[in-house]
Amino acid sequence: MDDLQNTAEKIRTMEIRGAGRIAVAASAALRDHARTLSSLSIEEFNRRIEEAAKTLVDTRPTAVSLPNAVSLTKRHSAGNVPDAIEEIVKNSENFIRNAEEALDKIGRIGAERIRDGDVIMTHCNSHAAISIIRTAFDQGKDISVIATESRPRRQGLITIRELNDYGIPTTLIVDSAVRLTMKEADLVVVGADSISINGALINKIGTSQLALAAREARRNMIVAAETYKFSPRTLLGEMVEIEDRASEEVIDPGILKELPNVKVKNPAFDVTPAEYIDLIITEAGAFPPAMAYTIIKDYLGLELAV
Repeated sequence: MDDLQNTAEKIRTMEIRGAGRIAVAASAALRDHARTLSSLSIEEFNRRIEEAAKTLVDTRPTAVSLPNAVSLTKRHSAGNVPDAIEEIVKNSENFIRNAEEALDKIGRIGAERIRDGDVIMTHCNSHAAISIIRTAFDQGKDISVIATESRPRRQGLITIRELNDYGIPTTLIVDSAVRLTMKEADLVVVGADSISINGALINKIGTSQLALAAREARRNMIVAAETYKFSPRTLLGEMVEIEDRASEEVIDPGILKELPNVKVKNPAFDVTPAEYIDLIITEAGAFPPAMAYTIIKDYLGLELAV
């Protein structure tokens, strides 16, 4: 499992980051791993696939795109290994193709919500959110972006580089300047790590701060999310686990040793209630948060909840 373990480690350490990138990498890793198991019995094959799936899923507990991608890739109805491998390979190729096409569709649908002259605030680094911004820019709309730094991993620096290289005027702000700066924005566009059955958004820590400031300033909050980022298991009442990451991302370990009365809490995500979200843009269309159940049922399948 060397190649699969390597991918899992890259996901765990955030060398591969972003819910969409994680999903595609995991699907491809499981596909390639399945191809190495051709000499096994179907019983042993299924057992090894389940082990590999668990290895991938356990790396990041919050990004539901990961277990969704793995579940959609691994499922097969074959009674022999060659046919099982063929099904898994086809599942993966379909998932990866659909994931790539989804970004273009989200960009086109979401750009309809952006007006000429708009200033857009965004957070962290989301391919789906950037697809909307880039598509609006390609349409000739005179837009600019306010991007948060997104500590502690500072994914906002990736966002400003991508926007800069595309020629889009962008301003970088520290996270704590969101409320002060919101009056300069016309709307907020963010990505998603997970969306629950009630339409709540789980995304990079600080997203709920943007939502609160946007609501206070009467600015629309738009979420860009592929359908595979919706969480089927929340149908069964399961809570989305919020990942706590290492204190080393926040403070130097040497300094922390000098402070015996201090501990560090480093949650990677927070929850934005559905009522703070105006619209969720998916590749299947634009939906209010209240339609999360429909997305899960029609585009993912309720069997993923089991």
